[in-house]
Amino acid sequence: MFSLPLLVYKLTGSALNLGISTAVNMLPYLFFGLLIGAWTDRIDRKRLMISADIARALVIATIPLAAWLGWLSVWWIYAVGFIQATIGISFDSSEFAAVPSLVDQDDLVTANGRIEASYSAASTVGPILAGVLVAFLSLPVLLLLDAASFLISALSIALITIRFNSEEGEQKKTATIFQDMLEGLRYVWGHPVLRNISIMMALVNFVITTEGSQLVLFAKQRLAASDTQVGLLYTAGSLGIVAIALLAGPLRKRWSFSQVALSALMLNGLAILIISSLRQYWIVLVFQALASGCGILFNINTGSLRQAIVPRQMLGRVRSIASVLAWSAIPLGALLGGWLINLTHNVALIYSIIGILVILIPAGFALTPLGHADRYLPEAEPEQSEEVANAELS
Repeated sequence: MFSLPLLVYKLTGSALNLGISTAVNMLPYLFFGLLIGAWTDRIDRKRLMISADIARALVIATIPLAAWLGWLSVWWIYAVGFIQATIGISFDSSEFAAVPSLVDQDDLVTANGRIEASYSAASTVGPILAGVLVAFLSLPVLLLLDAASFLISALSIALITIRFNSEEGEQKKTATIFQDMLEGLRYVWGHPVLRNISIMMALVNFVITTEGSQLVLFAKQRLAASDTQVGLLYTAGSLGIVAIALLAGPLRKRWSFSQVALSALMLNGLAILIISSLRQYWIVLVFQALASGCGILFNINTGSLRQAIVPRQMLGRVRSIASVLAWSAIPLGALLGGWLINLTHNVALIYSIIGILVILIPAGFALTPLGHADRYLPEAEPEQSEEVANAELS
């Protein structure tokens, strides 16, 4: 998150190249997301996650290797981003599908909040450490630490003794993997809440992806930030995620899904709009934390809602299908955002437009079934979720 964008910026200094980097990392979801998602519902998820971590460690380690051999170019970075993102789809789909097998339905929001908080705690330490070490070590060398972190993840997962697959997921498969994909597509598109979440997030991601992909450029040009200060911006975002992710459970117990999720997304847009008007680096840190935290609060709630609604044996493919539908606009949005910044030479203007649109989009979708999404939550126990979900669709 910190090293690759900064490495692309140092090699090219181009907003368009930063946009391409983001687009390349999203393309695997469009090319392989549906197939990999259906595949993860057919195999042992725990073994798959361990294998994916080891593979990503090896792929990322090729960047310092290429640098040492004098072969490193922006195209090599694009290739590494594409490959590790492809492998990451299988890990993310398996992780998402495993959670309902580990906790009760009532604890899904709290569990997902803690998962996001732990992830962000590591993301907080990472940019701080990288921001300090970058003064002494090259960026390719720092990526060796990133590769090592995936090996630690693989070991941690191997130590978990609880099964990641439900009993339903172990029934013999009679349909082909492509029939599984079509079944998942019909399920997502036929469910009013899942369909509207996917449409809304496609619109939001098309707009908001430039804010993340151009953060290095914004910090360098607008805030005159050093490399260490750029790292602190990512750290601020992670701290905001930790703080707000831990509040996800209590907030969800007090207010409905629609109130928490849609309000969080609108606050995300408001924070970006405020950031666009600022030049004071230390104030931007605060609002960057708020923007990131509110964005993850929305994701925690939508993910938990899917886990509560969708039958467990379909969670892997539904997660990947939702990702494909929601993230399909990211490559185009990243390229368009980079092109507009190159055209206008005004990154703050583009940030302000992003903020306004991110406020308006969820406000409009409050008039759809997302405005009363809690009506679609099953009342039965988790093991009965399949029958309840099918009843909602009939």
